[in-house]
Amino acid sequence: MREKTVYTLGILGTILLLWNFYRIFLVIPIDALQGDIFRIIFIHVPAALTAYTFYGVAVFASIAFLVKKDFAWDSMAISAVEVGTMFTLVNIATGSIWGRVEWGIWWAWDARMTSQLMCFLLYLGYLLMRPAIAEPQQRGVMSAVLAIFAAADIPIVIMAIRLHNVRTQHPGPVLETGGLAPVYWPPFLIGILSFLLLGSAMMLVRLHQESSRRELDSLRRELHAIQ
Repeated sequence: MREKTVYTLGILGTILLLWNFYRIFLVIPIDALQGDIFRIIFIHVPAALTAYTFYGVAVFASIAFLVKKDFAWDSMAISAVEVGTMFTLVNIATGSIWGRVEWGIWWAWDARMTSQLMCFLLYLGYLLMRPAIAEPQQRGVMSAVLAIFAAADIPIVIMAIRLHNVRTQHPGPVLETGGLAPVYWPPFLIGILSFLLLGSAMMLVRLHQESSRRELDSLRRELHAIQ
């Protein structure tokens, strides 16, 4: 059942993504001010929103682990963080490409870019910390605390371009101000949906891998105790 779900999500997400890429790069009109580089917004912003969605799942799973001490929640948290961190990297990379064209530099250290980089590094630290802690319970607790702490940076990223007297080169909040033309909304929303479907498929795969690893670790500890 899980395997069918993974294949269904993965295939549907891939079809939507490829169809959306066709629409983005060959069908929709270019932006009058930014030209062709504007098309990257349909990857850049959906990648960020998808990352935050999976980070939210990780926070929920981390809180559940701290309350119930069930390692299934720990597996869900690590799986969600891995997917979210991958999409954060996509967001940073596409933003850097956009900045190179629009600003003439790859990186500007403005408020949003810096806070987003901090978010990426915090969750990267989460992923690097886990293998360094051998004891499962301690690893789960420390990982859960870090996942919850790192999520506090997400509101800072979102508000970075809305705060007064804060240095930023980013455009204003286009989505809320009606700056996105109606013709651009379908590929934008389909981009989010396709990323969520693909991310969910990858998360289910990682959940299965984590469950198998946990079972193997348990058997290894039992054999070690017998010897």
